[in-house]
Amino acid sequence: MALYELTVPGERLVAPAVVAAFDGWIDGAGASTAAAERLADGAEVLARFDRDALYDYRARRPILDVVNGVPSELTWPELTVRRTRRGGRDVLVLSGAEPDFRWRELANDVLAICLRLGVVEWVTLGAIPAAVPHTRPVPVLATASTPGLLHGGEQQGPEGLLRVPAAALSTIELAVSGGGIPAVGFFAQVPHYVSGPFPAATIALLEHVGRHLGIEIPLGSLPDEALAQRRRLDALTEQDPDSRSYVERLERSMSEQRLPSGDELASEIERFLRDAERGEGGAGPPRG
Repeated sequence: MALYELTVPGERLVAPAVVAAFDGWIDGAGASTAAAERLADGAEVLARFDRDALYDYRARRPILDVVNGVPSELTWPELTVRRTRRGGRDVLVLSGAEPDFRWRELANDVLAICLRLGVVEWVTLGAIPAAVPHTRPVPVLATASTPGLLHGGEQQGPEGLLRVPAAALSTIELAVSGGGIPAVGFFAQVPHYVSGPFPAATIALLEHVGRHLGIEIPLGSLPDEALAQRRRLDALTEQDPDSRSYVERLERSMSEQRLPSGDELASEIERFLRDAERGEGGAGPPRG
C-alpha cells in the first residue's frame, strides 16, 4: 500500500523538477529547509505522506497548543510535495520532517510519483557544518548522479571518500537516480560555530537552485537578515581576541582555494553530531 495520497494536476506539467530538503542533521542551521520553504511560498499541495507510518512521535512529538488552560490544537510533523511555477516551468518541492521509518518504501513511492508526473530532474538541498568563516561567501559543494549535469561555477566534491551517517534524502535520491532521473545535490557549508539560522547559507542554496534550473527565486527579507547577522558576528568577533584569531585562521585556510577532503568534512560532521547529542549546538568561537 502506498505511503502517500496524490492529487494529479489536470494539466500536463512543464519540465517538472523536484527540489527536496528535509530537516535533521543534514540541514545545518535550518538552511536547506528554509530554502525549500522560500521556493514553495504560495505553492499548492500535490501529495501528502502518511505521517503515522513514517514518524516516531516519542522522538518527534507533535506540538500541543493550550489556550487559557484549554488544549486546543495539535501540530503534527508533515511531509508533502508542493507545486509552484517558476520561470515557465513547474517545480515540485518535497520537504518536511525527516521520517523515522520505512525509508526504502518511501524512496520507491517518491520515485513512483516522479515517474507519474514526468519529472525530468531532481535537486537535493542540504547544509553541513564545516570549518569555514562567516566572513567569506558560503561555499556550496555539489554532487551529481552522472557526469555533465553540473553547470559552470558548481564545485563537485568533496575530494576522496566521505563516509558519514546517511540521511533519508540520500536513500530517496539514489532510488530516483536509479530510476533514470538525473539528480544533483547542493550542500552549503555552514560555519560550525553559528547557532540558530544562517540566512547566508539559505541564499547561497537558492542561488544555486535558480542557476541550475534557470529560474528566478525571490529572496524576500533574506539579504537583510544575512547582513544583520554578519554585523552581529563581526561585533562578537571584535570583542574577543581568541574569536578574532580563530576566524582569521579559517580565512587563511579558505584562501588556499581548495575543496575540503572527505576526511575533513567527516571530522566536522562527527563533531557536530556529538555536540548535538549533548545539546551543545555549534562548537568553537564565536556564537551568534
